[in-house]
Amino acid sequence: MQDLARLAGRLAAVPLGTLARWRGGKPMHPRGVVLDAVLERTGGPRGWGVRWLEEPAREPAVVRLSRGAGLPAPLPDLLGLAVRLPDGDRPVDLLLSTGGTGRRTRYLPVPRVDAAATYSSFMGYRSTAGTLRLAAVPDGPRGVRSDPGPVADAVARRGLAFRLLVTRGAGDWVSFARLALTAPVAEPDPDLRFDAVRNPPPGLLADGPMARFRAPAYAAAREGRSGTGRA
Repeated sequence: MQDLARLAGRLAAVPLGTLARWRGGKPMHPRGVVLDAVLERTGGPRGWGVRWLEEPAREPAVVRLSRGAGLPAPLPDLLGLAVRLPDGDRPVDLLLSTGGTGRRTRYLPVPRVDAAATYSSFMGYRSTAGTLRLAAVPDGPRGVRSDPGPVADAVARRGLAFRLLVTRGAGDWVSFARLALTAPVAEPDPDLRFDAVRNPPPGLLADGPMARFRAPAYAAAREGRSGTGRA
């Protein structure tokens, strides 16, 4: 399984690198909006041995909401919720895509139109408590069209918030944080690089087939960006 996931990732890396160069550095999720945000960790499951989940904290964040294939907004697309948290010399990056939260649907991507949707990490994280997965569910009104402009307008007018959840294996979801999107940044879609494999939260290690698939794909995207002249 490990070799198959890596092989699939290497095979996917070739067209992704080409697509990255063609799209100016973004092979997937080419259209998005970057927003200032605040992550408030309220304390999650106790006794798992993961301090980042258990300890309350409040910290600034940067969030990018995007459309995976870049399809026109009236059409459903695989939406992305990328979160960056400053953490000393190395940031913490979370990459979530629209999916379900059921015991089976939590592993399945689901195209959506509404940006105020349920997002899942799909990728597992190895920890002292076993394999964990993360999700984000809307905490407030829905009905936010997922094109960058409408998302920016909605956040500027009334904000947008999500509750962050964690699950162990096929267990129940447990809330551990609230992510509040507060305002669009000055530049509509600056060139940010998120890497959930290399920048996991403290105490977690990106693992499993999705992590092994993503690693070469991320590398191809980075090389594609270098080919466009971007640092």
